[in-house]
Amino acid sequence: MAYAPFVPLRVMSSYSLLEGAIDPKAIAKLAKERGFPAIAICDRNGLYGVVAFAAACFGECIQPIIGTLLGVARDAEGRQVDYLPLFAQDEAGYDNLCHLVSAAHLDRPLEFEPHVQLDDLHGHTDGLIALTGAGEGALARLLAEGQQTHAETLCDRLQTLFPDRLYIELARRSSAVQDNAEKALIDMAYTRDLPLVATNPANFADPHIHKAHDAMLCIAASTHIEAEDRVRSNAEAFVKSAPMMEELFGDLPEALHNTLTAARRCAFAPPDRKPILPSLAGDLEGEVRLLAADARAGLDARLAPYGEMSAEERKVYDDRLDFEIDVITGMGFPGYFLIVADFIKWAKDNDIPVGPGRGSGAGSLVAWSLTITDLDPIRLGLLFERFLNPERVSMPDFDIDFCETRRGEVIRYVQAKYGADHVAQIITFGKLKARAVLRDCGRILQMSYGQVDRLCKMVPNHPTDAWTLPRTLNGSAEFRREYDNQPEVKRLVDLAMDLEGFPRNSSTHAAGVVIGDRPLAQLVPLYRDPRSDMPVTQFDMKHVESSGLVKFDFLGLKTLSVLQKAVKLLEKRGIALDLSSLAWDDAAVYKLLQSGNTVGVFQLESEGMRRTLAAVKPTNFGDIIALVSLYRPGPMDNIPLFGKRKNGEAEIAYPHEKLEGILSETYGIFVYQEQVMQAAQILAGYSLGDADLLRRAMGKKVQAEMDAQRQRFVDGCKTVSQIDAKQANELFDLIDKF
Repeated sequence: MAYAPFVPLRVMSSYSLLEGAIDPKAIAKLAKERGFPAIAICDRNGLYGVVAFAAACFGECIQPIIGTLLGVARDAEGRQVDYLPLFAQDEAGYDNLCHLVSAAHLDRPLEFEPHVQLDDLHGHTDGLIALTGAGEGALARLLAEGQQTHAETLCDRLQTLFPDRLYIELARRSSAVQDNAEKALIDMAYTRDLPLVATNPANFADPHIHKAHDAMLCIAASTHIEAEDRVRSNAEAFVKSAPMMEELFGDLPEALHNTLTAARRCAFAPPDRKPILPSLAGDLEGEVRLLAADARAGLDARLAPYGEMSAEERKVYDDRLDFEIDVITGMGFPGYFLIVADFIKWAKDNDIPVGPGRGSGAGSLVAWSLTITDLDPIRLGLLFERFLNPERVSMPDFDIDFCETRRGEVIRYVQAKYGADHVAQIITFGKLKARAVLRDCGRILQMSYGQVDRLCKMVPNHPTDAWTLPRTLNGSAEFRREYDNQPEVKRLVDLAMDLEGFPRNSSTHAAGVVIGDRPLAQLVPLYRDPRSDMPVTQFDMKHVESSGLVKFDFLGLKTLSVLQKAVKLLEKRGIALDLSSLAWDDAAVYKLLQSGNTVGVFQLESEGMRRTLAAVKPTNFGDIIALVSLYRPGPMDNIPLFGKRKNGEAEIAYPHEKLEGILSETYGIFVYQEQVMQAAQILAGYSLGDADLLRRAMGKKVQAEMDAQRQRFVDGCKTVSQIDAKQANELFDLIDKF
């Protein structure tokens, strides 16, 4: 196909929070639709969306250009900040972008906007192309102010920093600064033999989004639409087509051609790296030896309280440990286990309560041996393959609970051990969701709180099934009636629909921390959260992993703090209590649970769960596990039947006789994902690794994948268990519902 003779170099995505109104992925689609051979993302002091942007561009066969609009202070204090667009030509340039963007956030007083000093660019400009920034750049601003000498001095410095990589940027976008500086900029370019480049700094995709973008700026400034003295959206700040730009710059065709030249020089995308971790044993071989030695010694210590075991019983543990060590080693993850074990051991040695383990990590015998978890996975029937599947490479992920009040001490230990610049939290973004965007837009339109609140309550608010505004408009007759009959409501909803889904604010992941083997700014761009003294990655949880960083969860659990306080209070009364050695068959405890009097008991304190406990009347630890597992949308429909079967009010029946061994503890009902995996193994001959892939496929609900798994399951049932296709399909549907 013929490509347009122009490349947009100044597109600001929605990750320039409440300033840009184009999703990074939408930028790629827009480039495809308008015939641009390449397109750049250029967010203010940020690279937040570059990974998603680059992936989307490759999907559309468009060349991504990775850039940022870097704040550069004109004065030493950072009170006056200009902007310099920078674009990565190669890996060195990308590394320098990460360094400069990180420095802009981390190396400045909090009261000033992110910026660097011009001197900070020295030594960090290799592999970078620079534009002068048009009306937001210092060069145009100085020339518009008549400061020719200062402008010449600045241009000298920029040429030194970016030899043969500096472009004089022109943007014709209804700006007094740009208009006043343009002639001087062109003269400077010709005098110095610098290339001109044409841009149209864009904050939104199409002209019809202009009003919504103007509303977005009001939300950002906490003002309202009718305010006189406020920042207003530029109606020209959309992604203009090539014909529009050719008409706009008909007198300077070289400025348009140079956008293609710059694009050809920037053929680079963020690298997709394998996991990078610091080593506690020097290298992988040392980690393997250390893991094996610690795990085997730890297993001996764990089994000692069990007393004498038969050779057959011990062999089960030894074989499982050897299998897990082989898998962990083969997947290259021994270092991960050693790091987690190290900070958990430190926490326990310093009397910081640590949870016994939850999530799929509790299925690892190595984790139990290393005291990462305190649950024996063999006695509890937990499967290692749910945590690490040798047939599907994915990072291990332990959900680790720490005492809420002392969690910070563990993170500070990790910072001290590996280096403060090697450890960071992970960014998250709050979105303009349906109700929130209605409230924001209602506020800037100065509509009455009561009216907007009433509209918001018409939007269904299901935690697991969020309704968007278009869905509400089509699915709620009351909401549609308000929209059709009240012009001010229509104006509000139309505005809100244009803004729905964009990021509104940044925060930090509640638990996620990344640890690198080098300063993290060498791997990812960093950000500063004013509420934290730790740096924060500019990439979210998904994209830090593709950049080579591994997430560690440091969850703060209030229940652990409460339990520790209770133990300390009992000590003062002369009562010594070891929570780890409490019996699991205390009749008084089950009597309390059956009463439903469980306010303050972790995961059993909601009103619905208390009613469930009173109805089902648990009598053993397995019942508690089952009820916690069932108490979620979908599976909770089985709770009444579970209770009736448990209490002898309904007959226990099994979907197939071969499943009695795995379903007897849950009265013939599928409760755990392990049971799904074991059912596939028993009925259809799956390996546990393949069964985990089946479990994941059922969770994702991708039709093509589900069809392939169904056929394999049906064929396996026929071969292994002589089950006909009709019954096999019924069994597949049964476990799929779970």
